[in-house]
Amino acid sequence: MQAEIRALAPGLWIWRVEHPDWSPDAGWEPAVTSTCVESGGEVAVLDALLPPDGAEAVRERLDARPPTLAVVLKPDHVRSVDEVVRRYGARAYGPSLFWPHDVPETALEPIEPGSRLPGGLEALYDGRGRNETPLWLPEQRTIVFADALTAPGGELRVWATPWHEERALPALRALLELPFERVIVAHGEPVHDRAAYERALELEPFA
Repeated sequence: MQAEIRALAPGLWIWRVEHPDWSPDAGWEPAVTSTCVESGGEVAVLDALLPPDGAEAVRERLDARPPTLAVVLKPDHVRSVDEVVRRYGARAYGPSLFWPHDVPETALEPIEPGSRLPGGLEALYDGRGRNETPLWLPEQRTIVFADALTAPGGELRVWATPWHEERALPALRALLELPFERVIVAHGEPVHDRAAYERALELEPFA
């Protein structure tokens, strides 16, 4: 698929491309979402998956406003962080631990819930115990998730874990204290409003 680009708010846009490792038994849809945000004088790309050669619109847009930060939100979302660092000289941030088959070449500055990144971006706690740190974008009043939530068929759902009731729901409900207006998720329909997030917390988790 060609890259799909969406502008969401001043300084905030996303793109979607097909994940190169997708297969029909993956449990998620082929297209995955990457986010670019301008905040506090920084340009950050989150869970960036650069498109293949021949789909240049995303690269041209990034070249026009080069990323200064490359952030990995979850250990298995390493994606194109090394290429972003090489191409733009961006500083890289992410988890302290990675899956053995998915270790980046780049030494990432570790982030954990409560970490504040340049530009005023803040790492959050999702309660799911998988070393994911959703990111709060205060200037755009947006939370960006890796896999804590997903939207198969367009409906926002919490992705199931064995500790859904005990840990995940309390942590995700606590995020309602933030004045966010939208959430962005990696899989399925990427953009949802606050009301959809509130509904997702009442639905059965996606398994």
